[in-house]
Amino acid sequence: MPVQNAEIAQMFDQTAELLEIKGDNPFRSRAYRNAARVIERLPKSIGTLLKAGEDLSELPGIGKDLAGKIAAIIATRHFDVLDKLKRELPGDLGEIAALPGLGPKRVKLLYDKLRVRSLEDLRRVVKSGRLRELRGFGAKSEQKLAAALGKPQAEKRFKLSEAEAEAEALLSHLRSSASGGQVIVAGSYRRRRDTVGDLDVLMVAPHGAAAGNRLAKYENVADVLAHGPTRTTVRLRSGLHVDLRVVPKASYGAALMYFTGSKSHNIALRALANDHAWKLNEYGLFAGQRRLAGASEEEIYRKLGLEFIPPEMREDRGEIKLARTGRLPRLITLADIRGDLHVHSNWSDGRAEIAEMAAAAKARGYVYMALTDHSRHVTIAHGLDAERLGRQLDQVDRLNDRLDGFTVLKGAEVDILADGSLDLPDRVLSRLDLVVAAVHYKFDLTRKAQTERVINAMDNRHVSIIAHPTGRLIGERDAYDIDMEAVIAAAGERGCHLELNADPDRLDLNDMQVHAAKEAGVKIAISTDAHSTGGMDNIRFGIDQARRGWLEADDVINTLPLARLKKLLKR
Repeated sequence: MPVQNAEIAQMFDQTAELLEIKGDNPFRSRAYRNAARVIERLPKSIGTLLKAGEDLSELPGIGKDLAGKIAAIIATRHFDVLDKLKRELPGDLGEIAALPGLGPKRVKLLYDKLRVRSLEDLRRVVKSGRLRELRGFGAKSEQKLAAALGKPQAEKRFKLSEAEAEAEALLSHLRSSASGGQVIVAGSYRRRRDTVGDLDVLMVAPHGAAAGNRLAKYENVADVLAHGPTRTTVRLRSGLHVDLRVVPKASYGAALMYFTGSKSHNIALRALANDHAWKLNEYGLFAGQRRLAGASEEEIYRKLGLEFIPPEMREDRGEIKLARTGRLPRLITLADIRGDLHVHSNWSDGRAEIAEMAAAAKARGYVYMALTDHSRHVTIAHGLDAERLGRQLDQVDRLNDRLDGFTVLKGAEVDILADGSLDLPDRVLSRLDLVVAAVHYKFDLTRKAQTERVINAMDNRHVSIIAHPTGRLIGERDAYDIDMEAVIAAAGERGCHLELNADPDRLDLNDMQVHAAKEAGVKIAISTDAHSTGGMDNIRFGIDQARRGWLEADDVINTLPLARLKKLLKR
């Protein structure tokens, strides 16, 4: 069974974690983390690329050394660097580092001073009160860790991008079993939630047992948990569970509706059916024994007197009432996007030249792209000071003179300092087409202080967009404590815009916050925060999140023609 991209990325992430705990060169651990992000987002498996003779060292962030290590992992299923680190730093240190309020530096301190090397060691230290002996640990840290250590293990959820990579490979494997019939992934994956617990696969196939056999023999299966004539359940090597159900063609639409969910949406639909003395289940819509509909979702919704409800909206948040009266929003699509308003180049922490990023954006059919390299405060990202930014703007002017039918907008991702002031002076910001302002440090401010910080930044008339407004990294870092209702209201009052960051590690704003912004009349920018040309592909995840928040094209500023956009950006 070949090694999957997600497994290699996990090895590199764990290596970076242990290197940081060990106190190794920070550039080395960062290189592993960057490589992990590149690998997990590749459209093809590493094994496939190697078989095709591809040079892995040409991938962004992967040099000759890492390319050799990846090839060795594919050949041996082991990473010798990680194995060596585990021997040097035994125990649960990587798992401990993931606990709230910790991280590699604090874990190193626990290891060095209190000899904490396992979760059980940590429990004893917390219970005994010895944690407070260490500088930087107090009663609050103790309470957080005690709560985290006492929680039962939560169901593992996978980022949508991780689930998508698994789902696409799996569907490709299963399609031959469908023999021309339908095969689709339902559940929260089809509703495009930002995280996915498992994959519910539906198939119309002439032989259910044969389809189950094909799933059981899939090279990425770790365990077969159940195997019957119409249902097979497996666990993949990544830990993701897959449940395959083979259904008759007459029930396909009903089963797809049922297993797409959500549970509350399905309950509301069944209540509608009950109002007509009908029965709705995964086999169809019935009046007594007579099947009224079931082969397609469209016919079931139509029979219930509803417009077809897109999967992303099926959360029982008022969509059924709108569908009954023909007032469902016309959700935004990828084709509506005319440009990306948050991308980085190699002037800061990006991996491509400005001209390369512009060419990649133009190739996607865009008519503009905003170059938004980091400001000087983000030293780790080689942020720009006023002098370097000025030189960059001159280069953008020269590039725009050569481009035909495409414009690079002059921008910057400017740090919001702790008091809400900006990292660059107004005399510099006034030269830009747009300013994307962002919080990158001091995530631990109080709710009041963090909220005031962001609102103070919006008071600066040069600020066009607040980037990744809650600072969350899915599965890695919680959103900082901020009153988003107040931020949304302040943005509306000031004519500022909020970003829906499409990076699948962020998807920030979340779907409920997107919907709240729409209700308040605050326009959204769907941007990728791309650090490479391939990063622009992530726009589709932003579109998914926007659709979950009910956004239409008019709710999003980068659906506008360039002239109207530039006018809107100038507050």
